[in-house]
Amino acid sequence: MSFQILGTGSFLPEKVITNEELSKMVDTSDEWITKRVGVKERHVCTTESNTDMAAKAAARALESAGVDAPELDLIIGTSVSADSISPGLASMVQKRLGAKCPAFDINAACPGFLFGLEIAAGFFSRGTVKKVLVVSSERMSGLIDWTDRSTCCIFGDGAGAVVLGVGDSYLASELHTQGGDDVIDIPTGWNNSPFYQVEQKKNCVFMKGQDTYKFAVTSMVNDIRSVMEQAGISGEQVSAVIPHQANLRIISEASRRLPEIAPEKFLANIQEVGNTSSASEPILLDRAVRSGQIKRGDYVVMAAFGGGLSSAACVIRW
Repeated sequence: MSFQILGTGSFLPEKVITNEELSKMVDTSDEWITKRVGVKERHVCTTESNTDMAAKAAARALESAGVDAPELDLIIGTSVSADSISPGLASMVQKRLGAKCPAFDINAACPGFLFGLEIAAGFFSRGTVKKVLVVSSERMSGLIDWTDRSTCCIFGDGAGAVVLGVGDSYLASELHTQGGDDVIDIPTGWNNSPFYQVEQKKNCVFMKGQDTYKFAVTSMVNDIRSVMEQAGISGEQVSAVIPHQANLRIISEASRRLPEIAPEKFLANIQEVGNTSSASEPILLDRAVRSGQIKRGDYVVMAAFGGGLSSAACVIRW
């Protein structure tokens, strides 16, 4: 026994920053950003907190699923940008929703949502839960050096969530980590101790673009092939691929290396929302479901990669 997805939800802040606006803040241009990343605009928080976004996405997922908050047996939150270390994102969402279940966070960077699904699958397999909320929310605008054009043009803010119920739709999964901070790093900036003598890095995203690109393409291709083989499905049977929205060039190159899956099945919304880290997959999934791109019986492949370095993929029968 695994689970089925009962409902999806997402939330994006109202404020939108276009490439043209960004070019007035840093040495860049719409042409440069579009060619290298594929982002045209991104949503950023002005008054919304990380918890605000998560609670709204979660409420929409509950409404979509026809589930009331008190029915939840577990809430799993994923974020690298929660409002506080403790209480965590999931705990704050639990309070906002009026749920009474256990709630905890995980931090697996951009693949966090898929790591969260795998954790939820373990609870379902033990028969200890019947309804689970997985919510991913990221306020990346607060972790960006807005003078660094190599990173500030990539990221955006947003939240996505799913409600899971008992079922057999989670068919295959793949998780990988090769630990290190040499390619992607977000330092904490804990500087309160008068005894600590090591100089602290700035609390913002540091990323080696080329190394990230190579890891992303290779891991996505390998992970997708692995979960398809585990699930016993062919590329023709795949209805949609939900890839992490980090870079349109990465998605295009992964698609080129997976000719068994038609290119149009690789969905994208990075043009409008940017890279929302662990929230990117549930945000795109919600959009695809609500627009009718994903229908009952479809085989959906999800794949993500990011800090850790970590990667993940799964196959779900809708």
